[in-house]
Amino acid sequence: MSRKFFFIRHLFFSILFAILSLLLVFFFWHPSTLAQAVGVTHLFLMMLAIDVIVGPVLGFIVYKEGKKTLKMDLAIIILIQLSALIYGLYSIEKGRPAYIVYNIDRFELVRKNEIASNDYQHNENFGSYPSYVAVQYPKDPKLKEKVMFDEVFGGVSLSQRPEFYQALESAKQQMKDKVLSLNDLSKYNPPSQVDKIVSKYPTAIGFFPLKANNLDMTVLVDKKSQVIKIVDLRPWH
Repeated sequence: MSRKFFFIRHLFFSILFAILSLLLVFFFWHPSTLAQAVGVTHLFLMMLAIDVIVGPVLGFIVYKEGKKTLKMDLAIIILIQLSALIYGLYSIEKGRPAYIVYNIDRFELVRKNEIASNDYQHNENFGSYPSYVAVQYPKDPKLKEKVMFDEVFGGVSLSQRPEFYQALESAKQQMKDKVLSLNDLSKYNPPSQVDKIVSKYPTAIGFFPLKANNLDMTVLVDKKSQVIKIVDLRPWH
């Protein structure tokens, strides 16, 4: 096998793995605009570019026909390349959105590594989408006091505690009472941008803010308080 042929084949498979990784990260772990909300796009693309370019280039440099240790050298390069890709995907998977939690008057994006529970089992599928749920403060006064104490002094939001999750359907009436007018979006975004995005979803009648760690988004809902789409519009100043 010539050096040129090996380089082309190595580059081809590197690009193939990169495409598969892109599909996994941006279509399953971070659907819609969640990649921007979490802030993973720049980091992931930089990691992928380095992995795709460095591996084949190192292989091209090391490759020399007749070299006794050629197979071992190439195997080490490919192993390092795969290890870096797997570790990068593992790290991103740990920080992917696990839940989108409705809490009083907004949604909150909770990443997998932010779950404050040792019993966290739901949504463990490696390629699963984030789940929509609602959260409710416990009715027991002592437990409610403890939860509020943890939230104020421990920095653990109720939205990070799956033991208080309920089906989103349980919050439908509250959502109907708290839904915000689409007209309010023009207070925080250029009106032309709002019209362009909202016009794509004619059944949308209102919105809720989505609080995220990197960039807050807007959740559009219909008249039945069903989530239509998360869009790249600011829900507040």
